[in-house]
Amino acid sequence: MPYANLKVPAGTLTDASKKKLQDAVTDAFADVYGERARPNTLVILEEVTDGGWSLGGTILTAEILGRG
Repeated sequence: MPYANLKVPAGTLTDASKKKLQDAVTDAFADVYGERARPNTLVILEEVTDGGWSLGGTILTAEILGRG
């Protein structure tokens, strides 16, 4: 079963944009593996809370990411 676990900053996507992203990932797997993969493709979209990211030891907040 194809599996994708996407992590995005919390509050940055609408319900419609979440669906669009999940559909696009499913489409990508189906393009590579064929349509037989579509019904078995699992896409998990996790929203990471503010401060739950770090890059090179620096905690990334909404302010640092330009969303604050």
